[in-house]
Amino acid sequence: MRWSHLVGALSAAGVMPRLQHAFLGLDGDGLAMLDDRARGRVRAVRPRALVLAVGAVERVLPRPGWQWPGVMTAGGLQLLLKEGVSAPDGDILIAGNGPLTIALAADLARLGRPPVALVEAGDPFVRFAAALRLSAHPGLVAEAASHLLRVFASRTPWLRGAQLTSIERRDGRLVASVRDRKGRTQAIEADMIALHDGIRPNDVGLPAVSSREPFVVRAGDCREALGIRAAAADGRHAARRVIALLSTREAVFAEPVVEAQRRAQSVLADLFRPVDDGNPLSTLPDETILCRCEGRTVGELRAMLAEGEPSAREIKLNGRFGMGLCQGRFCADNVLQLMASTRDDAGIPVDRLSRDRWPLRPVTIAALAADDEQRERS
Repeated sequence: MRWSHLVGALSAAGVMPRLQHAFLGLDGDGLAMLDDRARGRVRAVRPRALVLAVGAVERVLPRPGWQWPGVMTAGGLQLLLKEGVSAPDGDILIAGNGPLTIALAADLARLGRPPVALVEAGDPFVRFAAALRLSAHPGLVAEAASHLLRVFASRTPWLRGAQLTSIERRDGRLVASVRDRKGRTQAIEADMIALHDGIRPNDVGLPAVSSREPFVVRAGDCREALGIRAAAADGRHAARRVIALLSTREAVFAEPVVEAQRRAQSVLADLFRPVDDGNPLSTLPDETILCRCEGRTVGELRAMLAEGEPSAREIKLNGRFGMGLCQGRFCADNVLQLMASTRDDAGIPVDRLSRDRWPLRPVTIAALAADDEQRERS
């Protein structure tokens, strides 16, 4: 319904959607590169303005065994369900931190496949002050109540103040070790494990915001991860800002919805704050995979740090951390946090590991060559 409304609005405004296209980057000459996945070629366009709205990316903390087949992100599993794919066969365990895990558990319960357990690092039931502040956001309260009622009706165990500390494979199944707030550990078997430890803006490698042509504006979760309500309002703000820039007018637009959602996300962060507020990365065993794309371990990073004071760029180029397909979207912040816990590098930004550059994602040489040939003919 939302998609149909959006397509209709674009058509009425004379906007041509280019579906199955991926944004690759913006070069120094203001040329935007688009990967046309349907035709297998790269298109080059020269826009006067570029609005980036590439959403958020999940944050997943590394645990021993999180690289096993059958372990995925909660957002990835939720996307499969939203696209009409039925719930995977077998037992599913959801673990991590934040309200998304509850929403996913409710979706699985609605499909008649409730998870074997929901492991939550926080405990909203003991955050009374945050719960009172949440009442100022009735929409969130109603949404949360709906999800919780479905989870409770399905009799899904909700282990609050608990953490999934490691994953093993036994007899073809995944076995998760879960530690509660009192330090007691239990093993939970599953066929699939969905992990989630929050979200952050998907801004790795994006061009910097620019007030000169081509104007570059960020909108939605890639500017600030505040959820769907704020993203829609922020998109309107971005459109007005672009219009003002193109017409050289002053642009001061207040978006009360964005500010309200900023306050709401602050409340949710307090509500779901982990009971154990220690640094989970500092106690990871050396054999824990840190960069899943390249198979690099915590021990290998610690060894590099023990040899001297390598820069973040050296960590990437020499250590291969952040050099895989995701280009650091999943491991960069974990790598830098581990560096900060080892030495006085707390101020290093994530983009020091993955610098702004294009292409932002893998693209075939054939697609690039097709674009070059096309431009030579035109």
